[in-house]
Amino acid sequence: MKTLILSTLAVISMSALSAADGKFVQKSNLFPKVELKTSHGNIIIELDRSRAPITVNNFLTYVANGDYKGSIFHRVERDEENEQDFVIQGGGYDKDHDGMHTIAPIFNESGNGMKNEMYSIAMAYQDRKPHSGDRQFFFNMDDNHHLNPGRGWGFAVFGSVSEGYETLDKIMKVETGYNEKIGYDFVPVKPVLIYDVIVLPEEKL
Repeated sequence: MKTLILSTLAVISMSALSAADGKFVQKSNLFPKVELKTSHGNIIIELDRSRAPITVNNFLTYVANGDYKGSIFHRVERDEENEQDFVIQGGGYDKDHDGMHTIAPIFNESGNGMKNEMYSIAMAYQDRKPHSGDRQFFFNMDDNHHLNPGRGWGFAVFGSVSEGYETLDKIMKVETGYNEKIGYDFVPVKPVLIYDVIVLPEEKL
């Protein structure tokens, strides 16, 4: 079973307070939706503010300030030994594999009851530092139950994909290799770009 911990894998500078605060983005909407526009297609995610308010508001802060524009998916990892897909991680590096600015790290909400199941989105954090998550996120590309909390902290899931599964499946097939600059395997040889992440209009009941 795959046990590799997700890591931010970069030393990146802290920025000043952001101009916009995610908690004010559709603040009465418990399930805001965002659309990721990527070089391989678009992905729509329904966020869950009812169970992961800190993580969702943090993510929306980066979205509202346009901070994901020009970032990449720097990790596309498959467990070849067990013939299982693992994760697609991004949001923290630009196309030159330089770390992008961050705001303050957040509290780990992995005990919220949401599971690291296929096509869910979760917050990454630095190895053995469960409260160090900031801007990097990952999509679970299998049911990664070992990433859920147990005796220790897990990885906080804060939403799930509602459209664009085929885009993630396409990204999962890109060629990867070792990247010397960030010192990591499973890095796409040709950058998989995140052009933008936008908040979709609130759906009225």
